[in-house]
Amino acid sequence: MKQSVVYIVEDDALIVDLLKQHLGQRHQVMSVQNFRAVSQEVEDLQPDIILMDISLPYYNGFYWTTEIRKSMTMPIIFISSSDDEMNAVMAMNMGGDDFVTKPFSLEVLDAKIGAFLRRIHQFTPIQEYRVEGFQLSLDGRLRQGQQQVQLTPTETRILKALFQNQGQVVSKEDLLKDLWENEEFIDQNTLNVNMTRLRKKVAEVGFDRIYTVRGVGYLVK
Repeated sequence: MKQSVVYIVEDDALIVDLLKQHLGQRHQVMSVQNFRAVSQEVEDLQPDIILMDISLPYYNGFYWTTEIRKSMTMPIIFISSSDDEMNAVMAMNMGGDDFVTKPFSLEVLDAKIGAFLRRIHQFTPIQEYRVEGFQLSLDGRLRQGQQQVQLTPTETRILKALFQNQGQVVSKEDLLKDLWENEEFIDQNTLNVNMTRLRKKVAEVGFDRIYTVRGVGYLVK
């Protein structure tokens, strides 16, 4: 099952480490690398949910939420050291979806994140599959930032299966069964040819995470 991606916009290293350790048990957790380019990082990563501090270097969380909301709709939970009611009101008005005050309960944060993710998955069919900064859309585009490559339908189904089972071996038999069920009648030799071509294509956008497990199948990690 694909892990949800949580993106943390916070400049307190202790809080970031705490959240990564705790949330990393259930989610893929990323944190901001460049506080001058938060909205660009969000666009590249396309996280499922954002945890946003208010006080940040260069520009505050209100500013970045406004920038993100110009083109993206993922939930944003504000985390603030201030319990000022006006900050909470401002956060919501700027496009935030919820607000928690430091020091916060990890259990409460878990519940809030879980509620948002259930809502997303309930009402939004999965149109993209992600491995870190790479996104695979069902129309066959693999993207990293501004770079992208177009895959064939067969290559797309193969890579989708590997993305869905990130870190786990997908056997050749399971891949062939998946392809045959979709009326793409290929045998093991044709699968090998498709895999070679797929690896060559995805390398164009820097994706080199497909590994062969000899005698068994393939995995992405």
